[in-house]
Amino acid sequence: MGRTPSSRLLALALAGAAAAALCGTAPAAARDDGRGRDDDRVEVRVAGACGRASRAELRLRAEDGRIRADLRVRTPTAGRWRVTVVHERRLVARARVRATRSARGFAFRVTLPDYTGPDAVRVRAAAPRGETCSAAATVAGS
Repeated sequence: MGRTPSSRLLALALAGAAAAALCGTAPAAARDDGRGRDDDRVEVRVAGACGRASRAELRLRAEDGRIRADLRVRTPTAGRWRVTVVHERRLVARARVRATRSARGFAFRVTLPDYTGPDAVRVRAAAPRGETCSAAATVAGS
C-alpha cells in the first residue's frame, strides 16, 4: 500500500525533528571571548537529581588538558556530606564536605585529567540522614 500525503508529511516532520535534535546536542567547541580571540574552553552544565528539598548542579569545564568539575548543592540540611567523583569509571575523589545553613549548601571542586575523546564524569553526594544527590555529564574532549 502507498502512503497518504499526510503520513508522508508526518514522516518528513519526524525525520526533520530528529535531525534538528541531533545537531542541537553537540556542544560548541570554541567561543569568542569578546576580545577578538577564540576561546578553546568547552563547558557543560547539568542539573542533578536529588531527594527531598535539595538541588544539585554539575559544571564541567575542559581547558588546557584538564577538566574542572564543580558540584554545587543547595540544601536546607546542615551537616557533613560525603562526595564521590568517578571519571571514566574510575574513582578519582572522595571527600567530606560541610554544608551550613548560612551558606544554604556547599560547593566542591576537583581537577581531572582530560583524556582523548569525550570524558564522562559522575558525581554523588550523600547527606548524614540518607538524602542523596547525583549528577552525570560528558564533556567533549580534545
